[in-house]
Amino acid sequence: MRAILKLWLASCLIPFSLGLVRAQDDVVRTADVAVRGLWPSDFPRLKKLADRVYVYEELQTTPPLDGVFTTNSFIVITDDGVLIADGQGTGEQVQRLVATIGKLTPQPIKYMIVGADHGDHTGGNYALPKGVAILAHPNAKPHLEAYAKRAIEQTGKSNVVMPTEYMTDQKKVIEMGGEEIDVLFQGRAHTGSDLEVFLPRENIMFMSEVFFNRLYPSTYSGYPSEWIETLKKAEAMRAALYVPGHGFVDSPQVLNQEMVNFRLCLENLVAEGKRMHDSKIPVESAPRFARLGSYQYWTRAANNLPDGLRRVYMEIDGQLK
Repeated sequence: MRAILKLWLASCLIPFSLGLVRAQDDVVRTADVAVRGLWPSDFPRLKKLADRVYVYEELQTTPPLDGVFTTNSFIVITDDGVLIADGQGTGEQVQRLVATIGKLTPQPIKYMIVGADHGDHTGGNYALPKGVAILAHPNAKPHLEAYAKRAIEQTGKSNVVMPTEYMTDQKKVIEMGGEEIDVLFQGRAHTGSDLEVFLPRENIMFMSEVFFNRLYPSTYSGYPSEWIETLKKAEAMRAALYVPGHGFVDSPQVLNQEMVNFRLCLENLVAEGKRMHDSKIPVESAPRFARLGSYQYWTRAANNLPDGLRRVYMEIDGQLK
């Protein structure tokens, strides 16, 4: 019965014609864990991308999103230590991440890159080993300070770990054990402090929350049009593999196509928002009239669309600073 259900769901997700880039493969194009036929017990998962380069897929834990899709951490092992890009949402999850790395190498974790400052990527950083350098974009500082203040108000204490270093330029090169690791700020996207990690030798780019694999864009704190331009800059680098911050880590062929599809989805969101804004449709009513085509079948589309249109309206009205 489970197999029959999986096949039926897969057939429902076959893309309609809307300019989507498609591949000839058997992958179910969705971010939804259940539709992929997986269970919570299947996670966390570790995937090797290249020699000593891994991605760690864990289930999202923020209610009511817990168990729906994955949150991914990027791991680079060198002869002089380990770099992680993006953590996980809880201390328990980060402890599992650290334990997994410990099984791969005796090298210590030296760097944590905050690609996205939201709690599902930073909430467990307090469980990192002592002495780890944490690098973030300056735009992340007020958000992390606000999270810490809110946590203190709610619980009397804060588990928020502030960065030890902030980006001073659009690119920072980290040399570790003969490996060049480029940390990039290519523009505001999902959070406004979005960082990517690029490995020139392997030609792999970890996109953090600039790219979700078949998860509808969550723009409650994003910059829709700037996000599109950030994706275009990343695409222009012609990486062999683009790794998403959320959603499954599929083959390079699938992921590279899905990053283009994600940009097309954002372009559709912005175009629809502009169309309805020009037509004087109130933002509260706009989701009812949005023409999403096949994107309406993406994971969390109905949930994320209202915030997306609200941010497009704000952008048009000059309210995003």
